[in-house]
Amino acid sequence: MSEGTMQRAAQRDHRAQRPRRARRLNRVVVRAAAVPVMLLAAACSSNSGSGDDSGGKKTPADGATASASASASPTVQAARYAKLPEACKVLSGKTLGELVPKGTKSAKEGTSSDVSSRASCSWNSLENKGVKGSQFRWLNVSLLRFESDAGRGSGDEQAKEYYAKQVQDAKSVAGAKNTKSEPVSGTGDEATAVRYDLKKKEGSFKQQTVVARVENVVVTLDYNGAGLAGDKSPDAGDLAKDAKSAAKEAVAAVAKANGDGGAGSPASGSASPSKSASPSKSPSASSSKSSSTKAASRG
Repeated sequence: MSEGTMQRAAQRDHRAQRPRRARRLNRVVVRAAAVPVMLLAAACSSNSGSGDDSGGKKTPADGATASASASASPTVQAARYAKLPEACKVLSGKTLGELVPKGTKSAKEGTSSDVSSRASCSWNSLENKGVKGSQFRWLNVSLLRFESDAGRGSGDEQAKEYYAKQVQDAKSVAGAKNTKSEPVSGTGDEATAVRYDLKKKEGSFKQQTVVARVENVVVTLDYNGAGLAGDKSPDAGDLAKDAKSAAKEAVAAVAKANGDGGAGSPASGSASPSKSASPSKSPSASSSKSSSTKAASRG
């Protein structure tokens, strides 16, 4: 090979190598440029979602606020009356002498697991007139007190519901005839008198039921009379008048037992909200048997 030929071959090799060196240089430059980009991306990734120096974690203040919110408990208005009077002493001797003249000492206290929430007493009278027949009277007073409870509501609200239920039960006694009802004024916060006739094998009974609510206490007074063994039936109007008067006396006994109208009376200021939402110990209205129903069966 001549010298000229060798020189041209060397020049071709040199020109062929220049593109390869240029490509290697470009790759080196691209890789070197990629390093800062990767470092920047890593730095951004390590700080993403923080928004502050806490790294996205809740601060102690946030935890305290959540805890305080979770521990907050609802409150309800405190019940006005905290106890009940002795059921067999809610009526005076004079009143008993008029309603059950031959049974003033026949008082029978009803069973109760908590007399501060549920109490009752009954009396019966039989005036035997020999061949002229006899007069029978039966009187019963029931008292039910409700505690305020965060789940069930205030004592007043529960008493209102139970009051309405008692009135409805008195109006819907099986076998009752000539049923009439009317509001009674001057007896607690609200009161209703229900009267009806009930025929039994012993005779025709004149039933009077007065349901009264005073704040968180419901008083149910049942009074019935009958003329037996041929004696004439008592006057329903007279029985109704006596029942209303006795119910008013029983309601007054509730206020008296709690001392001057109770802790929430106007004289002492409104009752303060209860501090806790403790479970109520008061009886449920749905679990209490209607006094008027018992009166009907007792007659």
